Amino acid sequence: MNTSVSVENFVKTIYKHQQSCTLDTRPGSIAKALDISNAAVTDMLNKLAGHKLISYEKYKEPVLTEEGYRIALNIVRKHRLWETFLYRVLNLSMNEIHREAELLEHQTTDFLADKLDAFLGRPDTDPHGDPIPTKNGTIFSDKEQLILTHAEQGQSYRITRLFSSDKEFFDFCEQNKIIIGKTLSVEGTYPKTQMIEVRIDDLKILMGKELSDIIYVKQIKV
Repeated sequence: MNTSVSVENFVKTIYKHQQSCTLDTRPGSIAKALDISNAAVTDMLNKLAGHKLISYEKYKEPVLTEEGYRIALNIVRKHRLWETFLYRVLNLSMNEIHREAELLEHQTTDFLADKLDAFLGRPDTDPHGDPIPTKNGTIFSDKEQLILTHAEQGQSYRITRLFSSDKEFFDFCEQNKIIIGKTLSVEGTYPKTQMIEVRIDDLKILMGKELSDIIYVKQIKV
């Protein structure tokens, strides 16, 4: 089927929420992510179900069908390829690449996406560390990654993914050396207050769960 921008944004959002450790696909969560009303989300969910892009029942979380998943992966691929191009070639910031890719993804043909992929050397991940789906719809998943919230005190980790598009978050990351590939050590975990303290180089950082939930890391094994 021919898809509109709103349909593409919906299936992409459902896909991203399904892939997240901390998000869900309840209508209220989708409404918040897309900044629209709950009623508008319900209307679109019924429309998507009618086109067999999702399985949806009232009071249950929608789930992408095989066709919905295919459309979502295709738009995610285009988005992340553009982010990679804008970051590498035009030197845009982490927040800027997301904003511009949100527009470009909907105007990009499969042909152009393939050319862009080849030009970039067929990258596995974008600048945020998010995996880029292949032309055939496969996507790499590193099972050893975990969110920083679940990291263990006394262990060292490499930062692998920054799961956000928020400018304030990336400003914080830049100021505190939180970048892809950087090593951090967990100095302390505080379950009651949902805080975690990490060290990056000579800098100690105390952060709450809202931040540590969107920073992905991989343990460095000695």
